[in-house]
Amino acid sequence: MKKSSKNKLKILAIGDLHGDSGLIRKLAQRAQKENVDLVLMAGDLTNWEFSTDNIVGPFLKAKKDVLIVPGNHESFATIDFLTEMYPNAKNLHGYSFKKKGVGIFGAGLADIGMTHVNDKEMFEILKQAHKGLKKPKKKIMVTHMHPAKSKSEFSGFKGSKGITKAIKEFKPDIHIHSHIHEAEGAEEKIGKTKVVNIGKKGRVFEV
Repeated sequence: MKKSSKNKLKILAIGDLHGDSGLIRKLAQRAQKENVDLVLMAGDLTNWEFSTDNIVGPFLKAKKDVLIVPGNHESFATIDFLTEMYPNAKNLHGYSFKKKGVGIFGAGLADIGMTHVNDKEMFEILKQAHKGLKKPKKKIMVTHMHPAKSKSEFSGFKGSKGITKAIKEFKPDIHIHSHIHEAEGAEEKIGKTKVVNIGKKGRVFEV
């Protein structure tokens, strides 16, 4: 079993699961094996609101806290349903969370799908979420959509200018997103922020 440093936060970040319960079980096993402190779910957990079973439960059975932002495949109602059903799961959309001194804030949705959000709205949601952080030693920003002018735009889908603006203004140490499947694993720097498209395979970070 891989153990994290006592003073560091170990995170498993995943996105674009689209209701794949078999994969979710494997990821929950990974979370337990690698002894992560927290699971971040960066949207598109369902397949257009279907397959809501066994999305969050396996991680909580593994005794992990879960933070969720909605993607463009699910509504606010679905995320509220999941977080009400599982008390250790929290909706991060427009909110912040702190653990081991690391501040995490986020915004879900995209400019397509069930609930549209434009560039201005995206920035304002992230701004509101960021306000909740009080002197964190490190900051992680979580979105479903990718930033404008990022590597994930190669697919032809434009990113959010609001997210790029938030990166530049709030200067998170890490920005995690999903949304563009073809760019899974893409990593870059925007300013001093490490930007990672985590996708359904997931990625473990120690902060």
